[in-house]
Amino acid sequence: MLLGDLFGDRTLPPVDVTSLAFDARAVRPGALFFCVRGMTTDGHKYAPDALANGAVALVVDHPLNLGLPEVLVDDVRAAMAPAAKRFNGDPTAALAMVGVTGTSGKTTTTWLTRALLEAAGRQTGLIGTVTAWIGGVEEDVVRTTPEAIDLQRRFRAMTEAHPPDAACVMEVSSHALSLHRADGIDWDVAAFTNLSQDHLDFHSDMEDYFLAKRRLFEVASAQGATLIACADDPYGARLAREFPGTVTIGIDAEDAQVRATDLRPGFTHTDFRVGDLELRAPLPGRFNVLNALVAVAAARALGVDDATIAAALPQVPGVPGRFEPVAAGQDFAVIVDYAHKPEAVRNVLETARDLARERGDGRVIVVVGAGGDRDTSKRAVMGRAAAEGADLVVLTSDNPRSEDPETIIDMVAEGAGDGAIRITDRRAAIEHAIGAARTGDVVVIAGKGHETYQEVNGEKHPFDDRDVAREALGARLER
Repeated sequence: MLLGDLFGDRTLPPVDVTSLAFDARAVRPGALFFCVRGMTTDGHKYAPDALANGAVALVVDHPLNLGLPEVLVDDVRAAMAPAAKRFNGDPTAALAMVGVTGTSGKTTTTWLTRALLEAAGRQTGLIGTVTAWIGGVEEDVVRTTPEAIDLQRRFRAMTEAHPPDAACVMEVSSHALSLHRADGIDWDVAAFTNLSQDHLDFHSDMEDYFLAKRRLFEVASAQGATLIACADDPYGARLAREFPGTVTIGIDAEDAQVRATDLRPGFTHTDFRVGDLELRAPLPGRFNVLNALVAVAAARALGVDDATIAAALPQVPGVPGRFEPVAAGQDFAVIVDYAHKPEAVRNVLETARDLARERGDGRVIVVVGAGGDRDTSKRAVMGRAAAEGADLVVLTSDNPRSEDPETIIDMVAEGAGDGAIRITDRRAAIEHAIGAARTGDVVVIAGKGHETYQEVNGEKHPFDDRDVAREALGARLER
């Protein structure tokens, strides 16, 4: 494609662009290189490397004068999505696009929504935290919402698959909305799950965090998309007020248009009603009922009938690392969950408490930590949520990244109080919690969920909470 066509500017030199790149290491002959300013480095300084690797033009925010065409823009990152959209032929115009944002529940909600659309005979792509599905083939992911160049490339692959995807469901993070990764998408449905404290190392405060999420509704509303918000959440209720016509879902909100009533919880599911429709969410907990309601509303908006929804919802496979049970014949429950923020910890422990009551007079035991190089203000709040929701708290290391694990645990311990046990080694902490469990207890291993590594000082070491829990259970049962 000609450089001028990518930017709608025929005055640009007639250079043929064969690929787009924002990482100089990924540049191949014929590439257009975007000199993006990142959090820790500036892409402009890698322009000579891009040139050496075969770049034919640069997108810059100030002249570099390296002897090849330069497209001068105010914000290089913001320029990527529109250019990538044009380069890939505007692929989302051919897809029924569902975007889900919120602090918690994005992965489960997108997972459920995709399953309902596929049950209706519509092959559906998925882009999220755990995995991606493109043309019926599963792919690994690096981040929740990829950079715009990678994102638009994946959308194009969905439309060119054999058979092509008819729809795509994706998680939309606040980072992606703030950093223009999700620009250039034609939305059909935009949904909001909830908002609680997280990412305050990136956003200045909760209002800034909310306004980042709100951008999805601003764009989708202007495109005539269906908007869905959880009215049980105060920020969701605010969105519904600010965007008239929003479809509201909820349990406590009596005026919610898609409201769950008559909840009957189980260990692996929750039965409930929406009007006259009897439904079963394939995961336990009120928060998962809310996730299911968003999925139901999204599926309905795209024409899926209630009979298909009712038949398909209970059959959705479990979401990896989301309240995932680990069983080896023991007489107590072990649950692995991705909860790594205060409200998520609170929700998962409330559900664990319900399960413990069902199993008799069981206790709730939690293994919890906090990630390094992330929002430090939530650490003590997470510790407090753990102490309030569990009978036994084991504080441990999560992904410390470049931080000292002991320092992170100190901060979590400020909220957890004196009764918490500290075991820095995560394997030993999981072994201790499982070793301490009694008949009817529920052990929750929180924080890493589906992850198969532990990141320490820039290196990712193999570590899967589920595998470690199975090994600990096996050793205990042998004893």
